[in-house]
Amino acid sequence: MNQKSLPQVATPTRLFTVQLSATRRGARLARLLTERQLDDWGVPFAEAATQVVAELASNAVLHGRVAGRDFRLGLRLHADRTLRIEVTDARGDRVPCVHDPVSADAESGRGLLIVGAYADRWGTAEAPAGCKVVWAELGAPGRGNP
Repeated sequence: MNQKSLPQVATPTRLFTVQLSATRRGARLARLLTERQLDDWGVPFAEAATQVVAELASNAVLHGRVAGRDFRLGLRLHADRTLRIEVTDARGDRVPCVHDPVSADAESGRGLLIVGAYADRWGTAEAPAGCKVVWAELGAPGRGNP
């Protein structure tokens, strides 16, 4: 009997998205929901990812808010265990940049430096309706991650 080898079926990408109010409460909820979801998925670098979500959600609320519009959190866990975090806000005209160095007495400006420290890579993309997506990827294979 001839046996044909069956193609390997890759583990499906896991996806979580939620729309949240562009308030401090919404940003806090984004962090809490991320903790729960990543724990459920068994992500080994969940603490770092949760910190990235906290910073990006906070930025969406502080700098990307438009009255009456929400922000969206997306988590996508790929088969290779790379986690892509996406936060979409309503201010496509305000693209983030890292101001380096941040003065020691500055009250803000460190968020994206924190994101850059935890993430293997991060960036921005345009989104429909004048929105923007700020994304970060963690756990990319070959970067010393599990």
